Amino acid sequence: MNISEAIKQRQSSRAFLDTEVTNEQIKRILETASHSPSGANTQPWQVAVVTGEAKLKLQQQLEQAFYAGTPSQISYQYYPIDWKPTYKQRRQQCGLQLYQALKISKENTEARKAQWAANYRAFDAPIMLLFFMDKSMETGSFLDYGLFLHAILLAAMEEGLGTCLQASLADYPDIVRSSLDAFKEHTLLCGMALGYEDTQAPVNNYRTPRATVSEFSQFFN
Repeated sequence: MNISEAIKQRQSSRAFLDTEVTNEQIKRILETASHSPSGANTQPWQVAVVTGEAKLKLQQQLEQAFYAGTPSQISYQYYPIDWKPTYKQRRQQCGLQLYQALKISKENTEARKAQWAANYRAFDAPIMLLFFMDKSMETGSFLDYGLFLHAILLAAMEEGLGTCLQASLADYPDIVRSSLDAFKEHTLLCGMALGYEDTQAPVNNYRTPRATVSEFSQFFN
């Protein structure tokens, strides 16, 4: 698979097989991604690899907070407060495709809530990656981090693994930081589910559309 094919074939996986992912695979993925560019070579990324009992304990705490109605306490404003029509339509279409794939109606609020709760288990993937940044870093490092995250997505594909980037895993940063002592003084940016994709699961068998080049680009000569 060449680079163009990998970028186009990458997708967000939300159902995984109960198949072991080795530490060696994870290390290869992270080592590859570590070559991502960053301003002045600051390399602002810090990663927690959470598995086994540590993952079970953390995801239980996150789910409990969600079901208790605790509002998101994410450390930055991810989405706009006022949505412009173009972006609002794309967001709604994305959600509609997800629930249609799962055959969950708009009226079935309990099933929708249960599906959202799966975010806090990293969709039951064997690996939960959590991404941190030193609190001293500024907006430019968020740009650097995006490059690093995309590199992880592509490197995981080379290992035959599926991924799903998740802002939701940063909803309760205090819970996460209290579980991971090494990151008490860091900003939690997001998380990622990592594992072998269940290719038979309906939730993994739809694709969100993309705008054409002519829709988002202007050429000046």
